[in-house]
Amino acid sequence: MATVVELTCYPIKGCAGVPVTEALLTEAGLPHDRAFMVVDEDGVCRTQRTDPRLAVIRPVVGPGGDRLTLSAPGEGELALDIDTTSARREVKVFHTPYLGIDQGEEAAAWFSRVLGAPSRLVRVPPEHDRVTDGWIPGTCGYADSGAVHLVSRASLDGLNRRITGAGGAAVPMSRFRPGIVIDGWDEPHWEDRVRKVAVGGAELGFAKLTDRCAVTLVDQDTGAKAGPEPLRTLAGYRRGDDGGSPFFGCQFSVTRTGKLAVGDDVAVLEWDGTPPGE
Repeated sequence: MATVVELTCYPIKGCAGVPVTEALLTEAGLPHDRAFMVVDEDGVCRTQRTDPRLAVIRPVVGPGGDRLTLSAPGEGELALDIDTTSARREVKVFHTPYLGIDQGEEAAAWFSRVLGAPSRLVRVPPEHDRVTDGWIPGTCGYADSGAVHLVSRASLDGLNRRITGAGGAAVPMSRFRPGIVIDGWDEPHWEDRVRKVAVGGAELGFAKLTDRCAVTLVDQDTGAKAGPEPLRTLAGYRRGDDGGSPFFGCQFSVTRTGKLAVGDDVAVLEWDGTPPGE
């Protein structure tokens, strides 16, 4: 039986993750996941592709959901009241427009200093109703494409065997920034074949494979680019027929909200084709 072994929320898109032991999974994923985003002067999202130092910024949302604390090496802490009522402004996740609520001048000055470029912090408004695509559509905050990113340890172990077999250094799971990590499957990439799954008290529906980009080259502990792995190895065996970005892990939509915790069983309700081992 597969089980949940890691749960990680990423309150600010591109910033450090916050490990949790239990949570109530919402339609948009783990609570506060990608509810905030750092944008440039034009409202376009900043990501680790161009701003790898985002990785060392650690956000924590308070228990009541109304306070956000930020910290980064050498910058101390900044605590903010979360604004959910001010005027909306247009922001963009890559080329797609959404609305965001600016979190004020103090936050803007802090992020601009840490990143060395003019920046502002925005939050999804309460009426945010984004619809994500995929085999089973869903919703999410400012994530690239889905509510839940799920990866199995077997997949990482299989990748690292290839990397180390070629003389490289194994990469940690943090390079892939998953929300749910599961263990207990015998072979890599079984998550690719899952179509519906029960996790704790929640249920997930497969949306799409996760294509990988330069973010996987960033050391999540230091905020420094540390390539060429894992992209070099992934490109050799996990690239689609179109020759585009390689795949690793999967995006899932939340089809039933509910509580989940580290240690919960993962029960596959529907496979694509014959279940593994049969």
